[in-house]
Amino acid sequence: MDQHLLAAREPVTVVYTWEVVPGREQEFEQWAHGLEREAAAFPGHRGVTWLRPEGDSRRYHAVVRFADTRSLDRWMTSPERAKWQDRVQPFGRSAHPKLTTTGLETWFNLPGTTVRPPARWKMSLVTILAVYPFALLYDGLFAEYFRDWPLVPRTLVFPVVLAPLLTYAIMPLLSRLLRAWLYPDKLGA
Repeated sequence: MDQHLLAAREPVTVVYTWEVVPGREQEFEQWAHGLEREAAAFPGHRGVTWLRPEGDSRRYHAVVRFADTRSLDRWMTSPERAKWQDRVQPFGRSAHPKLTTTGLETWFNLPGTTVRPPARWKMSLVTILAVYPFALLYDGLFAEYFRDWPLVPRTLVFPVVLAPLLTYAIMPLLSRLLRAWLYPDKLGA
């Protein structure tokens, strides 16, 4: 199948960042909730997660998910979205260009920076390097204890243990250890 067709059917995530005028945070948040309601009614919209500023920052981030790139494109070019973009001007501005992601990028972030994520093939390879030893360990040491369980709960044990380990421990560690390889152009490595 054509790679462009496959990519068009994959879920897509876009990250937006706004710099909010000091003292206008409440207006921005009201605007954000209105924009979110408008987007939620749009075909293919799969939700948004808002991240409020930390510390002295005035940057709000929105992680917006769509069913596929076509749905995203329809939203991006819609008059509804344009109307909401005009409304934010008095109290917020786009802080940097949007970033379209695959979902793995949160495992490969660099705190305090806005660098683009590594190439997808690099993220896939590091993920395999992280998952394989745990799959081997699980299969060799623990899987036998669950063999008599029904298929669904037996199969659920591995991802329930692995996902938090990857998210909170293994992937942050690997992304730090492999930083020079993952981000050679961005970090002067």
